[in-house]
Amino acid sequence: ARAGRYDYGADPVFVQLNDPGLKARAIRWWIRSVLGKIVHYKAKHQRILDGAATRLQLALPRDIVMNSVLPFVQLPPHKFEGEEDYSLEGEEGEDEDEEG
Repeated sequence: ARAGRYDYGADPVFVQLNDPGLKARAIRWWIRSVLGKIVHYKAKHQRILDGAATRLQLALPRDIVMNSVLPFVQLPPHKFEGEEDYSLEGEEGEDEDEEG
């Protein structure tokens, strides 16, 4: 190699980053971590929504809350592939930014 040029072939990090199997595993790990966050925040949204609906029902008739308010704030019922693999147990109170 010429003086001043870096030999990437001898760099173990560079070699690992160019390993297609390692890249695929890293991408799968990243996708799973994003999916886990989506599941977590969907559950958090539902807990906040349930609390807000309870408070609203104290001020408004139940049918107005159920028919006119909740449909606008509920998340669509979409399930991501593999979402059922994530347990929602034990998530209560895990966030520092949790309202309540």
